[in-house]
Formats: sequence, C-alpha cells, structure tokens
Amino acid sequence: IVGEVANFAAYAFAPAILVTPLGALSIIISAVLADIMLKEKLHIFGILGCVLCVVGSTTIVLHAPQEREIDSVAEVWALATEPAFLFYAVTVLAATFVLIFRFIPQYGQTHIMVYIGVCSLVGSLSVMSVKALGIALKLTFSGMNQLIYPQTWMFTIVVVACILTQMNYLNKALDTFNTAVVSPIYYTMFTSLTILASVIMFKDWDRQNPTQIVTEMCGFVTILSGTFLLHKTKDMVDGLPPTLPIRIPKHDEDGYAAEGIPLRSAAEGLPLRSPRAAE
Repeated sequence: IVGEVANFAAYAFAPAILVTPLGALSIIISAVLADIMLKEKLHIFGILGCVLCVVGSTTIVLHAPQEREIDSVAEVWALATEPAFLFYAVTVLAATFVLIFRFIPQYGQTHIMVYIGVCSLVGSLSVMSVKALGIALKLTFSGMNQLIYPQTWMFTIVVVACILTQMNYLNKALDTFNTAVVSPIYYTMFTSLTILASVIMFKDWDRQNPTQIVTEMCGFVTILSGTFLLHKTKDMVDGLPPTLPIRIPKHDEDGYAAEGIPLRSAAEGLPLRSPRAAE
C-alpha cells in the first residue's frame, strides 16, 4: 500500500515517461529479496538482468524531460480534450471493447495477448487519469483547492473504472497463463502505451531534442531486455535451461489440467481428461 501511494504521488511530480519505466526497479528488489529471504538463488543471468534494469533506469533518469508546469486541473482537462489525445482515447476504448466482446470469448483461454491487450490499453488511460488526479491533489494541498472543479471528479471516476477493469483482466491472465510469461509481456505493452499516451497528452518530447529522445528509448529497450532476461531465466538452475510452459497444471481433477481451464477437443468441443488424471 505504501509503495502504491508513493507511486501515485510520483506521477504528480514527474512525467509519466519517467515514472512508468522506473517500475522495473521493483523487479530488482524482488529478485534480491527472494535470494536473501526465500533462498531462491539469483544466478548469473538474473544478476545480468538486474544490471540491465539499473543501467536502463539510470539512462532514462538522466535524460528525462522536466515536468510541465500546470496551475489547475482545468489545464489538464484541456490537454485531455485536445483532438490528438481524444483520437487516442477513442481508439483505445474501441480496441478494448472489440477485445472484450469479440476476442476474449473465443481466444481468451488460448491467446495471451487478448487479456494483456485489454490491461495495457486501459492501463495507459488509467495512468493519465492518475497523473491528472495527482496534480489536482498536489495543488489542493498547496492551497489551491481543485476539488471544487468537476474535472477532478471526472478524472476520479475514470481512474476507478480503468483500474477495476485493468485488475480484473490482469487477474484472468495470471490465472490462465504462466506468470513468467505474463509479467514481461504486460510490462512491455503497458509501459510502451503509457509513454505513447503521455507523449500525446502532455507533449513530453516537445521540450526535448532528438538526441535525448533516442537516448530515452535506448534506456527503455535496455530495461525491457533486463526484465525479459530475469523472467525468462527465473527457473534456471545449475545451468539447466528453464522450462516456461504457457500454462501450469494446478488441478488433477477430470478435465482440468491447465490452471483449472478444461482441455477440449477441437473436433468435439468435449472436455478431455489430463494424462495425470487418467492415471
């Protein structure tokens, strides 16, 4: 809870293009604490992944844009209602509804990108709303009450709706697919879309030169490489290659061999018994 509150506060004082990628630092801390407290050995590839995350994060911090000066939540609302961001928001909502009502019923249990796509698309809007709400609260605490503006409450409603949707489908993805597969893909898509949304809404790159932008992107790619390496090799022991099945069996009951998801015959559409259940 403390960590999420601090993360929320960070959006009020720094650009989303800086705050969001730095979430990779939690991966490093988790890996180190797992090695110390849970005796999960951090092998050479895990250490290399942590180093890549640190290097990428440092690169982004050194070249990130300065926070834009905003004097009221009405100014944030004006940025959110500009044609470019409205087009992005409408596109995101349309894609989200198509995924939820068209693709999830058919492919949700077999294609990992369906659930993660919903989480990432909605997540980019939730971060923009969280940042707007954070700015409103920061200004309120500094003596300029923003709670009297309806825009503040509009952003609050969007935050609640987006986070509930995001958490719902993220839980579905984690329940259906291997966490080691979900985590790096979700981090990559969510962070990429958040950076895109921030660039469109707050025009972060307008205050930077091409060299700074390219350097930031290199730092982001470095973080992605470290994150992927950490998750890809998390089960590697004594030099043995990791095994990362898309699904992990949780149940031995009839017809349930993949985290409670029944296996079905493509031809008959009937539940099948798992090999272990048959034994």
